[in-house]
Amino acid sequence: MKMILRSTIATLAGMLLTGAAWAAPVLKADIVVTGAIVTVGDMFEDAGAAAEQALFRAPMPGTSGMVGLADVDAALNRIGIDAFEAAGVDSVRVTRAATIVDEAALADLITADLAARGIVGTGMSVDTLFSSPVQPLNAEAVAQPASIISLRYLPGSGAFTARFAIAGIDQPLDVAGSIELMIEAPHIKANLPAGTLLAESNIEMRPVPLKFVESSGVPRLEDVVGKTLLRQSREGMMLRAADVAVPLAINKNDPVTIYFRKGPMTLTVKGQAVTGAASGGPVQVLNLMSKRVISATAISAGAVEVSADPLAVAGL
Repeated sequence: MKMILRSTIATLAGMLLTGAAWAAPVLKADIVVTGAIVTVGDMFEDAGAAAEQALFRAPMPGTSGMVGLADVDAALNRIGIDAFEAAGVDSVRVTRAATIVDEAALADLITADLAARGIVGTGMSVDTLFSSPVQPLNAEAVAQPASIISLRYLPGSGAFTARFAIAGIDQPLDVAGSIELMIEAPHIKANLPAGTLLAESNIEMRPVPLKFVESSGVPRLEDVVGKTLLRQSREGMMLRAADVAVPLAINKNDPVTIYFRKGPMTLTVKGQAVTGAASGGPVQVLNLMSKRVISATAISAGAVEVSADPLAVAGL
């Protein structure tokens, strides 16, 4: 009895396996492909071991085409498949996926190339103007739909010519135009009087043409925040290094305490600032007792220090 049962199970299993092996692939009505070749697995459900075999070329990226049953049957016969399940489908719509390559994408590639050459640095950007409009192109839906073959850039005039390879398109794309290198520069956000201590909220970084500021240089945001405006500034004005200064710890005519230190000994005397100075900077002060003007170093608001130099000490 056990032998008969095992034989029956083996027979049923064999029938099931045979049925699975010979199951006809089922035709799809609408497919989307990314590559240049349509395979059996693209066209059919349950394609099995034949899934990777090529049937015919796909349409151009971003386009669609209809394939009739007769063409499908002929393509299958060429690779040795003589049966399939149409499932009521009389034609298949084949669409090839695409990635749009437009002027913005090309400009990004140009910027990346210039950055790789060291022409575009931190805080810089590229304003690209094409000589003639570039119509959007349908490239293959791949990781790199476009790449630069060559780029010629003339820094003096800003002119450039470039050749691109577009995935899925045989012919290269040639373009020309001009490039304006831009750099982020600090601008005042509101009208401010001279002497204003600048905070980050007072500053907006905006791109300006590099050629306009190459001679004077462009301060960074950290170069102006915490500094004092030297002149009245209007909204939208671009800041230059000469427009700001380190805040003065001591202003002209401020009362100060003059310190002289030597070892454990510290002497102090009252004085008045003749000039202004930032912390750590040189300042001229009047000793109110001796009525002599001496040179000192500003150490904090209202405090200066003289060195152990005999001339400085004599002024005390």
